[in-house]
Amino acid sequence: MIPAKPLDGKRIVVTRAIEQARSLKDRLESMGAVVLLLPAVSFSEPADTTKLDRAIRSLESFDWLLFTSANAVHFFAARCRKLGVALGASEKPLCAAVGPATASAAAGQGLTINYVAKEFIGTALARELSGSLAGKRALLPRSDRAGHDLPDALKAAGAEVTEVMTYRTGGVGAAEPEVMDAVREARVDVVSFFSPSAVENVRGELGAEAISRLGAKAALAAVGPLTAAALRNAGLPVAIQAPEATAEAMAAAIQKYFSGQTASQARSS
Repeated sequence: MIPAKPLDGKRIVVTRAIEQARSLKDRLESMGAVVLLLPAVSFSEPADTTKLDRAIRSLESFDWLLFTSANAVHFFAARCRKLGVALGASEKPLCAAVGPATASAAAGQGLTINYVAKEFIGTALARELSGSLAGKRALLPRSDRAGHDLPDALKAAGAEVTEVMTYRTGGVGAAEPEVMDAVREARVDVVSFFSPSAVENVRGELGAEAISRLGAKAALAAVGPLTAAALRNAGLPVAIQAPEATAEAMAAAIQKYFSGQTASQARSS
């Protein structure tokens, strides 16, 4: 008899962009899950790169290069290559990242990682680096939909902050009709979210009634406190929270959730 896998038969929706979803999909499927792909966000280069290009060409004038997502790393590095600017070729700027996934992406582009925030949240980076920011120039590559909390916190710590739009975050991408129907009718066990933008986009796509039904019937999973807060602000419960934006962390959090359910059922039987 073949032993049961920890997520046998569980229908799990992954809302990452298609190009980012493969690792989590493979991991969940290896645990027995049925994975449905719903790309809740899409990414593209900014139409106007003037400010970004100016910052890249003067990269060595900055003391810190701060990344809050792997997307920021990828688009920033791609633009550097187009301009013929080599990352990691100089001791300046120092590089800091939020979370191990972002740090890994930056290291993969040839950057030396000088600091990784202990908390998976941008403002933690400012708080933890506060003693090294006064009077320093910090470059912050970002999405067009990024909030003001991090730059405000950096400025409060005494840094001179240059924000540059490095990529644009778009809406829900193409998904199979049966996937949308399953999500709309809440015929799934888990829906995983990796950013506040994904929460906002899925909510807009489904509408108030369908998203409320989804929250009542499925376990909603979030990466980090900001995504969890976005779900709660939308009036939705957070059943699962992964501490890091990695396939390993999300898969482990989902497995733990169902293991806990199984243990609870066993105790009550």
